[in-house]
Amino acid sequence: MARGGSLKLLGLTVSPFVVRVRMALQLKGLGYEYIEQDLFIKGDLLLMSNPVHKKVPVLIHDGKPICESLAIVQYIDEVWAAMGPSILPADPYERADARFWAAYADSKVVFICVLPPTSFLLEIILTCWLYILACMHLMYLLVFIQS
Repeated sequence: MARGGSLKLLGLTVSPFVVRVRMALQLKGLGYEYIEQDLFIKGDLLLMSNPVHKKVPVLIHDGKPICESLAIVQYIDEVWAAMGPSILPADPYERADARFWAAYADSKVVFICVLPPTSFLLEIILTCWLYILACMHLMYLLVFIQS
């Protein structure tokens, strides 16, 4: 692994924010230890790594935690710039545009996530929407990587 460090990712399988980070790690070809979290019974590692928000994803690089998916993706792109394709465009305007659309997608996902599920069917529908949004974000990133 580049930069001689260990990587751990604290996550939740169904979280589109965690999916975003996992895609970035995959694009860069980085190995990491994935540690699934129970968000109802938060473990000590999550609470120590993200004491402000107490949520996933958290990337731990050489014992130092990085929180929030967009910050993590940018960190991965900067630290391992020489590995794999660039995640964000090189052009400052295009990079700002990509960040805008990622933040826009996040605002829509957060809105969906805060709705209280009232039935099993609603949970399935919400989960599907979260995966769709994560896939849309991946396709958007891939467009920039290809151009």
